[in-house]
Amino acid sequence: MYHIVIPARYGSTRLLAKALADINGKPLVYWVWRQAMQSKAISVTIATDDARIQEAMKIHGAEVVMTDPNHSSGTDRLAEVARIKSWDSDAIVVNLQGDEPLMPVANLEQVAGMLEAHPQASIATLSEPIDSADAFHDPSVVKVVSDASGRAHYFSRSAIPHVRGAEPSLVPDMARRHIGLYAYRAAFLADFASQPLAPLEQLESLEQLRALHCGHEIRVADALESVPAGVDTQKDLDAVRTLMAP
Repeated sequence: MYHIVIPARYGSTRLLAKALADINGKPLVYWVWRQAMQSKAISVTIATDDARIQEAMKIHGAEVVMTDPNHSSGTDRLAEVARIKSWDSDAIVVNLQGDEPLMPVANLEQVAGMLEAHPQASIATLSEPIDSADAFHDPSVVKVVSDASGRAHYFSRSAIPHVRGAEPSLVPDMARRHIGLYAYRAAFLADFASQPLAPLEQLESLEQLRALHCGHEIRVADALESVPAGVDTQKDLDAVRTLMAP
């Protein structure tokens, strides 16, 4: 059993108010919520900092929790929801980002099941193979390196693992793109929110590095189903509108 929380901010830096961007007559966050509602989660909650998102989603019957607008990350926002909801410390909470309207339901089930299967882990997340040099060297594509058992070693915007002496066009077979879908334990969320930003987290601007800095285990596996790109820019939004056109 698990919960899904969808963090949805109004003040997105690259695409203002993207949570409310129109797709087929409904806001972007509606489609994310609809995907979550098709899962086996025992609850689906939208966590927002803006009354406009709350009003737009309550019309559709969604559960919405208003959270502090000063959170530095979506994980901090999830921690507040878990505290408000008084979820048990061992409850599993899936973070489905509010800009992923095409996230396959199978992947939601997968990431929750991974964390349940590894009681020593604090986080579970997904990845997929990188098959182009452009993506491998693109700093907007986050890479992850893990060990043979599926424990994450490091996340980076740089091209890792580096192949010494190789041509830039070479992409190693183990190169993986990190997919920003997470499952957490509620106890971890409470601890994470109380920790200061980690040095590597600040350098890479990747919050999962705070968890590794604090000694938490992160499990990683390739996603069961391919994940279409989320919505970060107007170009992304246009592409998703095309994919979702009736």
